[in-house]
Amino acid sequence: MIKIVITGIGGKMGNAILGLALKDKDFEVVGVTEAKGHPLVGKDIAQGPGEMEKPIIVSDDLPRLVSMCDVVVDFTQPEPSLEHFRVAKSAKKAIVIGTTGFPQATIDEINNSKNARVVISPNMSVGMNLMFDVVERVARILSDDYDIEIVEMHHKWKKDAPSGTAMRIKDVIQKALPEKNWIEVFGRKGITGERKNEEIGIMALRGGDVVGEHTAIFAGIGERLEVTHRAYSRENFARGALVAAKWIATRPDGIYSMKDVLGLD
Repeated sequence: MIKIVITGIGGKMGNAILGLALKDKDFEVVGVTEAKGHPLVGKDIAQGPGEMEKPIIVSDDLPRLVSMCDVVVDFTQPEPSLEHFRVAKSAKKAIVIGTTGFPQATIDEINNSKNARVVISPNMSVGMNLMFDVVERVARILSDDYDIEIVEMHHKWKKDAPSGTAMRIKDVIQKALPEKNWIEVFGRKGITGERKNEEIGIMALRGGDVVGEHTAIFAGIGERLEVTHRAYSRENFARGALVAAKWIATRPDGIYSMKDVLGLD
């Protein structure tokens, strides 16, 4: 049985991960955390019926809990997420990070870390990670003959834009065609002139309660190919995070992605 700690338990993703983990016989939830001062700290948030139910008390002390776990699962905000990574690394514990919106300095620190064991991905969905793989192949095959645009839509409460997933799609495409001098365009307005061949557009839409939609558009002359992923529930992200937690629990130190978890290399 894999012992896990879930951070950011007051958030939608933390709560979704907890719900699935409690139903999975491969996991034991040994702790959950929230930020200091959060109203849930100190409260029992155990889910499910039954008088014999084990209490789950929300803590604000990850360094104490991390000693009891095998894997930390983190979906929080960039600043606390980096601190959670450092705590897990220091304790020689694995961590799964699904937080988005990291500044480049944080990404560099994680990617260049030694003696760390982490799966980090802006999107933990299995289907979305298959989309990354498909988009990379399509971009490589279609090459310069097609104009590429990325459109994403999320709920109105999302704090960062474009989404980390949209930026990952962009990175995947650029990696597939490294010889191209890419010009990144985030929205267009006014007399912009003709679209340049090197442009890759990333457009962010916000509204309602949309969980997440991403489309990579390959527009040619006389035809258009679109690769789309739509998430209808946060459970698919939570499920992917738990797949990653099971995988990383027995792996050696390294900086891994969902591509590694799913064996897409």
